[in-house]
Amino acid sequence: MKRMAKMSYEKKKGLYGYGFIALWFVGALMFFIIPVCKSFYYSFNNVQPETGYLLKSWVGLDNYKRAFMTDPTYRQYLVSALEDMAMNLPIIIIFSMFVAIIINQKFRGRTFARAVFFLPVIIATGPVYAIITGNLETNGNNSAEQFSTMFETDMVDQLLEFVGIYGFGSSFTEMLTEITSDILNLVWKCGIQIIIFLSALQGIPTSAKEAAAIEGATSWEFFWKITLPYVSPMILVNIVYTVIDTFTDPTNEVMTRVLEVQSDWQYGYSAAMAWSYFAIILVALGIIFAIMNKLVWYDD
Repeated sequence: MKRMAKMSYEKKKGLYGYGFIALWFVGALMFFIIPVCKSFYYSFNNVQPETGYLLKSWVGLDNYKRAFMTDPTYRQYLVSALEDMAMNLPIIIIFSMFVAIIINQKFRGRTFARAVFFLPVIIATGPVYAIITGNLETNGNNSAEQFSTMFETDMVDQLLEFVGIYGFGSSFTEMLTEITSDILNLVWKCGIQIIIFLSALQGIPTSAKEAAAIEGATSWEFFWKITLPYVSPMILVNIVYTVIDTFTDPTNEVMTRVLEVQSDWQYGYSAAMAWSYFAIILVALGIIFAIMNKLVWYDD
């Protein structure tokens, strides 16, 4: 007690801070760091559950070789996940920025419009999402299938026929159809990105807007010369978030495959697949950072 009394106010504040984060640190150590380390160790072992413990036998890189050289399903799912990410990423980013620019304008009902696009952030998981996306099954029947099909439409073929455009290749038409066939999922995946872009748009200095107006810049010029450079750091943030969100989506085939193997008591093999998937995500993010850092403008 005497030592505490002799301590300076700054040191006391520091101790209070350490005490405040101590519970978080203990929880992170017990429920995150240790399980992650164990998972990495399991990936090099053949793990068999026994009564009261896990029997582990060292196999080295055999689990990783099995994932990439023996299991054709895992490789197929990896390619599919990468293709979906490459196809959906630019659409989500462009759509999010487009919506953010619109709801950043002054118009009646702006608060309600922002709330509508913020709803997916609140109910992005759980039974509500399962019902809307049609993934909820009751007694073996998909009870949400009828609801989810309300948001699907074959708009590509109808639009092309309406404007009298024919002759596109089947692969191009199928790609556009797949992109636009589920409008709800597209909007559902853009909630966080819209909020981030909206905050970036509101952070554009008033002086920049006034200077552009004095110079007689058009809306198109204002977007390319003012808006896009100022929000470019948030474009990188949204790209990173979208890549991680896409790769960790519960409906992702790779995630589904890892969980299936784990439920089959193959802990070592499932851990190897998960760590391989994690390494691929890191490589993808590294490539994105290397490319986007050259295009991002920072206001110093």
